[in-house]
Amino acid sequence: MIQADVAEERNEILKRYRRLLRQAKPILKSGDTKLIKKAFTISLEAHKDMRRKSGEPYIYHPLEVALICVEEIGLGTTSIISALLHDVVEDTDLELEDIERDFGYKVMTIIDGLTKISGVFEYGSSQQAENFRKMLLTLSDDVRVILIKLADRLNNMRTLGSMPRNKQLKIASETMYLYAPLAHRLGLYAIKSELEDLFLKYTDTESYQDIVHKINESKSYRNKFIKSFIQPVEDELIRQGFKFTIKGRPKSVYSIFNKMKTQGIPFEEVFDLFAVRIILDSELENEKADCWQAYSIVTDFYRPNPNRLRDWISTPRSNGYESLHTTVMSTTGQWVEVQIRTGRMNDIAERGYAAHWKYKEKDTSGRSGPGLDEWINQVRSMLESNDGSAIEFMDDFRGNLFNDEVFVFTPKGDLKVLPTGASALDFAFEIHTMVGAKCIGAKVNQRLVPISYKLKNGDQVEILTSSKQKPTEDWLHQVVTSRAKAKIKDALREEKKSAILDGREIVQRKLKSMKLDFSSEVIEQLRAFFDLKTANEFYYRVGRGIIDPTSIKSFKDFKEQQKQKSKTTEKVKDESSFTKEIKNLKGPEHDQLLIGEDMDIVDYNLAKCCNPIPGDEVFGFVTINEGIKIHRTTCPNAVELLSNHGNRVIKARWTSQREIAFLAGLRILGTDRVGMINDLTKVISNELKVNMRSITVDSDGGIFEGTIKLYVNNTEHLDQLIKNLNQIEGVIKVSRFD
Repeated sequence: MIQADVAEERNEILKRYRRLLRQAKPILKSGDTKLIKKAFTISLEAHKDMRRKSGEPYIYHPLEVALICVEEIGLGTTSIISALLHDVVEDTDLELEDIERDFGYKVMTIIDGLTKISGVFEYGSSQQAENFRKMLLTLSDDVRVILIKLADRLNNMRTLGSMPRNKQLKIASETMYLYAPLAHRLGLYAIKSELEDLFLKYTDTESYQDIVHKINESKSYRNKFIKSFIQPVEDELIRQGFKFTIKGRPKSVYSIFNKMKTQGIPFEEVFDLFAVRIILDSELENEKADCWQAYSIVTDFYRPNPNRLRDWISTPRSNGYESLHTTVMSTTGQWVEVQIRTGRMNDIAERGYAAHWKYKEKDTSGRSGPGLDEWINQVRSMLESNDGSAIEFMDDFRGNLFNDEVFVFTPKGDLKVLPTGASALDFAFEIHTMVGAKCIGAKVNQRLVPISYKLKNGDQVEILTSSKQKPTEDWLHQVVTSRAKAKIKDALREEKKSAILDGREIVQRKLKSMKLDFSSEVIEQLRAFFDLKTANEFYYRVGRGIIDPTSIKSFKDFKEQQKQKSKTTEKVKDESSFTKEIKNLKGPEHDQLLIGEDMDIVDYNLAKCCNPIPGDEVFGFVTINEGIKIHRTTCPNAVELLSNHGNRVIKARWTSQREIAFLAGLRILGTDRVGMINDLTKVISNELKVNMRSITVDSDGGIFEGTIKLYVNNTEHLDQLIKNLNQIEGVIKVSRFD
């Protein structure tokens, strides 16, 4: 029986390998097949005894990653070989030197970029962030490192169902935090959408399934609608001699979910649930004219929304994306988004950077998105100038991923592309580091503006400088570009270093005069006394004069009091004693959550950012100073915590106890009438015996909006309350808020 399974698996492996070769055939040169076969054989041998969590042979993974590289990203032989071997160095005795000998320097460099950094990381740092920084170092030489990593991540997300729950949350959040924005930045829209959808599927399964069900329910109606919508446009395009294809497609599950969440509307009210895409077969020199002609045909039949026209043909996005988007009103009263582009533009939109590369060689006009190369150069300069923590670097890097752009001009008329929300100060650092550091203001369109001025499309900007100016902490809130942030931080770091040295000297002198030791223990107590995170932060504040050196005397007095109090002296230097005191205030009932692999009852705190209640899906997060904190999986901070510090995430689930009450918030919308408040409080207090902490109601023009904070036992209790409130006459909507 086992033999039959082995034979079956072997056939499946060969089937997948042959499919990979079939897909790659059009791009293979002489000798490529032999190299791919060699890489496949090494990978097969290296992973022969390994299985994935699902029980499948591990070799399926590198084969699938290689297939994604070819089929969905459009990469070539070097990438196929690298994808097949991407886990070999990490999992076996094979060294990078062996890879270089057999496959050359390029493949070795890519695999080195994809190999995780091993070793122990100090508590509070992030292995994921360090690995990502290493990968980006290779990106600046060869972008294929990131493209293969995205293919690897896509396959991991597609097979996430077999992983334990805490791993699912960690991998999904990491994907949303970094890989989806990166796919967007590199123009891989299909991959970006699938990663976002899979993130939702594993972090908020109920919402995901609900939207999928509703999309499927409306499928036949949608197809019928799209058919009748495109018919007149199709006929006119044929009459005018265009060659084209038209596709209708629903928006991704995640983008629908996002609209529902941000606009606070149900599925039925998302007005552009689907888009119609017109792809023209057009010569390079006629592309722009053809797209505008097709736009003219669409708007002859349907009235466009003037606020929803996006022209990314005249000024492509910095990831190379070119397309004309408009939203038009159909004859049935529905808004429909129409995207008009050519075959070349569609290829770049679907395959991003890989296609951009291909067309850049043909296109001498430089129109195929030079912004991507500029962005990679920016990443390179960020890596060179960044000497902060990897997590700080990641935050800066992420800030540059998802932004749309504004197009502004220098006084000489040179075009500069900056992210939306960029300020005059961002522009100054874009010109030169010294111009940024000395910037005191700007002239925008000949008008004087402050450094915080937010740039708009078409602004012409002249920077004003002064030799006496220098960067301040506040500047970090005035800029959005990574370049500006990195340069400001560099300047502040230099200033901070000298302030720390000054502060250290002052503290040393002060302690000596008070006959106290200048020891790490005393400094740690001083840091805690002044409620600061690090000793350097304490030195810095003393050096800058924020903490008056004479106030150190009050610390000495405090120590004296502690000595007299009794044995509690030892507890002062124990940070966890503060946490223990807080726990004592909460009482013994505070514990009612099962935590960790063994599902023990352990002490914990509930996170203030999302206020979890029993019944919510939750996870535990081990903090440095405050023990275990419990967050909802849908918490606004969950994605960042799970991505950067996955090693500090532990399983947690509620027991079925009900005697404790938890604070929850409800937002109520409805039509105002006499007695409404009375009816609301009757349902809350009398029917379900719920204690209210506060209620605020605001009425305007016959519509009332109220927020109620109340204590409930669990989600079931809360759901029942929401259901009962919805049945009150005049109540339109009841929703929970954090």
